[in-house]
Amino acid sequence: MFTFRSLIIAATALAVLSGCASQNPYDNQGQAQNSGGMSKTAKYGGLGALAGAVAGAAIDHNNRGKGALIGAAVVGAGAAGYGYYADKQEAALRASMANTGVEVQRQGDTIKLVMPGNITFATDSSAIASSFYSPLNNLAGSLKQYNQNVIEIVGYTDSTGSRQHNMDLSQQRAQSVATYLTSQGVDASHLSVRGAGPDSPIASNADVNGRAQNRRVEVNLKPIPGQQYQQQ
Repeated sequence: MFTFRSLIIAATALAVLSGCASQNPYDNQGQAQNSGGMSKTAKYGGLGALAGAVAGAAIDHNNRGKGALIGAAVVGAGAAGYGYYADKQEAALRASMANTGVEVQRQGDTIKLVMPGNITFATDSSAIASSFYSPLNNLAGSLKQYNQNVIEIVGYTDSTGSRQHNMDLSQQRAQSVATYLTSQGVDASHLSVRGAGPDSPIASNADVNGRAQNRRVEVNLKPIPGQQYQQQ
């Protein structure tokens, strides 16, 4: 007879194998896989299965093994579906943002786009530079094609000047990006905007280059809570 521990292991293994078996057209691109060769789809499926198994067992006290398997199947499938969706979206964004100065990062279930301030805005301004319209048009097109995300737009500054001024400027810059994207057809109901000022620097504010890196707008793409993502 299987023990509860055995069922957890089996459920997780099944979800990982299911993810590995999914035919992902981007698996041959290094950006869509982790260093171990496992697609993010498989990784999310396995982690989701583990979480689902634990939750399922906790809910079904009378039959912990059955609860674990049901939880693993439901949550693992959903997590694998988002992993596949995000893999495709990430690859499309890397293609559309190539040679624009915008950096595309993958951090777990979040796709992050980093827009350097020096190519997006003039100094101390929240007006988008006309030269940056084309990259934003590309981004808007991608966000309309892959429209199943929460979109968080966060503005940042360096530490020069007063905190209040930097908070206001970062909010205005984030809002400018959001307004432009919605003007190009991106669903405003998925967007949130926040100014973080000098908080969360990614480089030292002690030198010019570091301050330039800290002046940025980040667009974070995350799964919609409760959304079922299918592998298609």
